[in-house]
Amino acid sequence: MSSLMTNASAMTALQTLSSTNKSLDEVQNRIATGYRVSTAEDNAAYWSIATTMRSDNLALSAVEDALGLGAATMDTMYTAMESTVDIVDQIKSKLVAASEPGLDRAKIQKEISALQDNLRSIADSAVFNNENWLSVDSGDAAYNATKEVVASFSRNSGVITIEKIKVDITETELYDDADQSGILDKAQANGNAVATIDISALTDSAADLTTLEGMVKDVDDALAQITDAATALGAAKSRVEMQRDFVSSLTDALDRGVGQLVDADMNEESTRLQALQVQQQLGIQALSIANSSSQNILSLFK
Repeated sequence: MSSLMTNASAMTALQTLSSTNKSLDEVQNRIATGYRVSTAEDNAAYWSIATTMRSDNLALSAVEDALGLGAATMDTMYTAMESTVDIVDQIKSKLVAASEPGLDRAKIQKEISALQDNLRSIADSAVFNNENWLSVDSGDAAYNATKEVVASFSRNSGVITIEKIKVDITETELYDDADQSGILDKAQANGNAVATIDISALTDSAADLTTLEGMVKDVDDALAQITDAATALGAAKSRVEMQRDFVSSLTDALDRGVGQLVDADMNEESTRLQALQVQQQLGIQALSIANSSSQNILSLFK
């Protein structure tokens, strides 16, 4: 039935066009933002998961930065420790050379003293981010023998866990101004400390040569302890670097996971856009045809 009061065809065409326009707006928004789910309105569950994962990813980025800082700190300490090994080797060699009778040990001591000054300078200069693990003062109120590097951030059933890599710097301390308990300023088995060894007054007497031999042994013992400390630092540095690589890979994996949830497939959206644009044009044309039916009815009365 044709009616002037109610144009059913026009109403149907208008509803179809409105639906098409709504879908077109949705597709255009996805293309503009790059997201299939950009707000909670699009998909509340996916939006909630993606928002939480993005937040955790930011935390992981902070962990990666902390690991980088920790690695740089350890690298500074390890580099200083390597230089220390070289200098202590030289002191040991000079002590061995000084065992030769008739040598001017006062002159040799001048060289040893210069090396001792270098050792202290290296330890004091091994600073990164206001951290020094080689030259310390255990009597300072701010002193802490355990250094920590944030290593991971995880969420399990809503419970957040932060793991840390710990380093005991009592194993790496070369100097301790509070009680001289560092590797270089503490007395070794024969009562000699590398930092204070002085052979200038030694003679060729049997007792002095025995004392000199004890100095060589003590320097060798200190060298072994320094080597152990360098090994510990190297192992901790390696662990931090491996953890940093893992956190970087984990961050990328979480980014991909979020993308799977909320990213728009641009190829699919582009195809949909073209199809909806055609539907929109057809809808406009259909509405125009439906509206012209009233004019056709009027012509019947002419």
